[in-house]
Amino acid sequence: MSELLLDVDGLQKSFNGVAALRNGRLQLQAGSVHALCGGNGAGKSTFLKILMGIHNRDGGTIRRRGTDVVYSTPAAALAAGIAIIEQELSPVPHMTVAENIYLGREPSARFGGIDFKTMNRNAQGLLDRLEFDIRANQFMMNLSVAQVQLVEIAKALSHDAEVIFMDEPTSAIGEKEAQQLFAAIGRLKAEGKGIVYVSHRLSEIFQIADSYTVFRDGAYVDSGRLADIDRPRLIEMIVGRALGEEYIKTNAPTSVPGLEVAGLTAPGKIENVSFTAHKGEILGIYGLMGSGRTEIFNCIFGLDAPSAGTIRLDGAPITVKKPADAMAQGLAFVTEDRKQTGLNLIDSVRNNVCLASLPELSPRFNMDRAGEAAASREMIERFRIKAARDTMPVSGLSGGNQQKVVLGKWFLRNPKVLLLDEPTRGVDVGAKREIYRIICEFAESGGTVVMISSEIDEVIGMSDRILVMRQGRPAGICPREEADAQTLVHLST
Repeated sequence: MSELLLDVDGLQKSFNGVAALRNGRLQLQAGSVHALCGGNGAGKSTFLKILMGIHNRDGGTIRRRGTDVVYSTPAAALAAGIAIIEQELSPVPHMTVAENIYLGREPSARFGGIDFKTMNRNAQGLLDRLEFDIRANQFMMNLSVAQVQLVEIAKALSHDAEVIFMDEPTSAIGEKEAQQLFAAIGRLKAEGKGIVYVSHRLSEIFQIADSYTVFRDGAYVDSGRLADIDRPRLIEMIVGRALGEEYIKTNAPTSVPGLEVAGLTAPGKIENVSFTAHKGEILGIYGLMGSGRTEIFNCIFGLDAPSAGTIRLDGAPITVKKPADAMAQGLAFVTEDRKQTGLNLIDSVRNNVCLASLPELSPRFNMDRAGEAAASREMIERFRIKAARDTMPVSGLSGGNQQKVVLGKWFLRNPKVLLLDEPTRGVDVGAKREIYRIICEFAESGGTVVMISSEIDEVIGMSDRILVMRQGRPAGICPREEADAQTLVHLST
C-alpha cells in the first residue's frame, strides 16, 4: 500500500448549534485520486475547509504523513503542501490572470517592487503546460466563467502542493478543458501527489478516480476501490436509496414549431445559427468551451445584439432588443452561473422567486405582499424546494435548491420557451433528477425547451435532438436515436 498522505478520522463541525459535519473520515494515498462523494449538504465542502484551515474543527484527528496536525489558517495548510481549488470562484476582476495566480506571493524586483516580467512569464509557462488557452496578461473581468475556473485550477497547481483538493473543478468548463485537466491530474499522480476530487459528475469519478469515500448528512458512509462498485451502487450510497433511471424522459415532441431561429449572427461570437425547437421538445445544444453555445441564448434573450437573423415564436416573428422584450414574449433564461446572474444571494427565497414578476406583483407601485407570499409558497411546493422558511437568505440553501428557486422564478411567469444553460451545474444526483422531472413536465405541457449542457451523458439522456456547435457555427443536428458520445465529440472538434 502506498504511503498515506492524509489520514482523517471523526472530524466534526457545527455552525450555530447545527451539525454540518458529524463524522468526517478519509484516507488519501500518495499517487492516487480519491473521490469524495455526497449530495449537496453532505458535508464535503466543510470537511475540505477544515483540512485547509478555513474552519476550525470541533473534534476529530488529522494526520499528515502519520503526524497529528492542526492547520489554523490556509497559509499554514499551504506551507504544509496542501492546496485547494474551491467550488466558489473568487477572482479579483480588475487584476490580470498572472496577478491572480500569484496573489500574495509575487516575485520581487531588484528594488523591492513586483517583478511583473517574471510573474507573467511564469504564469504563461504554467498555463501553456496545462494547455489552457488563456493569456497571462488578460484581465480577469474579461474572461468567461469557464476561463476563470481554469485560472483557479492553475492557481492551485502553481503551489506545487503534495495534496490537492479539487471541489467541482469542471463545473464551469467544457469537455476539451476537462480532458486537459484530467491529463494534468494524471501527471500529478505519476509524481506521487494525492488528489481529493469532488464532483457531482459521476462519469468523471469513474474515469479518473482510484478510490472513493461517501458522505451523507454530514457523516461517513463507506469507502473503497471504485473498481469494486458500479454507478447504481454509488448513487444509492450518495442519496440513501435506489433512484432507478437516472434520466427522466417522459415528454413527446410535436411537429408544431415553438421557437424558430434563422441566420442568427453576432460577429466574433456566432455565425448563421439556425434551428427549430418544437412544442413538447427538448432540444439539446452541445459544444466545447468557446463554441458559441451561450452566445446563442444571449442573442435570443436580448443580452447581445445580433447583426443578422430572425426569431419566430409560435410561428410569428418577434423583435427582442432587451431582456424585458424577451420576457414579455414568453421567453425564460436560466443562466449558467446561478450565483452571479441567477440569484440575489443576500436576499430571501421569496424575493428571489418573485424577482422576475415584480411588475405583476406591484401594480400601482405598491408591492402586493400577500400575492408575493402566495406566489413564493406555490413555487416552493411545486418544485419541492427545501427551505426552513421563504424569508431565509437564498444563500443558505443547497445548490440543488438554489437552482430550483431560479426555475421557480421563471415558472412564475408561465413561459412558453425555457432557455436552460447548464441547468444542473453543481447539483447532486438527487436534485438533478428533480430538475429533469421539472423540465420534462414543462415539455409535456406543450412548452418548448432548449438546453445547453457540457455533460455528454446528460445532453444525450434528456434531449430529443442535439444541435452541435463548433467555433460559433452549427456543425450538425443529431436525432436522439443516432446520438452517442463519439458522434458529438467528432462534430464538436
